[in-house]
Amino acid sequence: MGTVSFTARERWVLLVASAWLVIGLQLDAYAHATMPELETFWTPWHGVLYSGIAASGFTLLWIMRSRLPGIPTYRSLLALPNALRIPLAGMAFLLVGGGVDTLWHNIFGIERDMEIFVSPSHEFIILGMALVAMGPTLMLATGPERRLGIGGSLLVGVSTLFSVLPVHIYSLHASSIGFRHLGSGQDPVPVFSPDAQLIHGYVFSTILLLLPFVIIGRRWPLPVGLPAILVAVIAVLMHLMFDSQDAWWPALTVAAAAVAIEIVLRLVTPLIKTTANVHWILLGLIAPPAIWGAVLLVGKIQTGSTGFNIHMVTGLLTLTAMTGVATVLVARSVQHLPE
Repeated sequence: MGTVSFTARERWVLLVASAWLVIGLQLDAYAHATMPELETFWTPWHGVLYSGIAASGFTLLWIMRSRLPGIPTYRSLLALPNALRIPLAGMAFLLVGGGVDTLWHNIFGIERDMEIFVSPSHEFIILGMALVAMGPTLMLATGPERRLGIGGSLLVGVSTLFSVLPVHIYSLHASSIGFRHLGSGQDPVPVFSPDAQLIHGYVFSTILLLLPFVIIGRRWPLPVGLPAILVAVIAVLMHLMFDSQDAWWPALTVAAAAVAIEIVLRLVTPLIKTTANVHWILLGLIAPPAIWGAVLLVGKIQTGSTGFNIHMVTGLLTLTAMTGVATVLVARSVQHLPE
């Protein structure tokens, strides 16, 4: 298919459009979290969200205008590079989800609580957002640059943030950076309990926090600060949107631990003379239990207990370390499929 290039203008315009789109989701999520009595589709936050869908759609049409024949065909659309096909697939999901959402609300009413995260129209919208927001990074990845400058680092960081943030919001019910951070103190812990769900939340959050910069690291050396920023900003935004009435120490602990771990690993890694894959495995092994261990330690200082007994604490940290290693191994082993 040959080398495909995109201009900086195209990348940044799509970044702005996808930011508009995802910020609309954040505003809508915050409104529903703080005003559960909302009973109408016609809200200012939906206005931002749906105008963001329109802005993203028109931006993609503008980017494609010189890359398609006068009369596009199915074959010419398939011939587009993945950097365009993936955001276009996202736009298709957005159009279907957005179109169905109005009808869904009119027929079945406004979703509440867990319903928000399972409603079919919302599933399509979240998936579409993640795929559209990937576009700027995918476009930059088509170029020959082997390292990210300041501008490239900013673009990749913001694009990645807007790709994963909707997924973090959507998976709030299975996240350890949502409402609950510590166990309930039951001993022994029942198998089917909020504590058991929280264990899975630590595992899922480990994957979702670690995966983006492992994937970025396959294409470019990670810019200094990018991993810590991606973890810290997500933790703070999630708390701000859904848990701001409670203490800030869990989100701030995650943010501070992410910064500290990156500094330590940046200093220590050059001293370990081994392959890049081993360095990444060490990251997956060390970072997750260090971050969640910090949360549990600060939680004990703040509340007097982690809410888990020693078996649960040690087992949880071991599980997150194994999850981190598995995430690295899978993400770095996936091969490109032939055209």
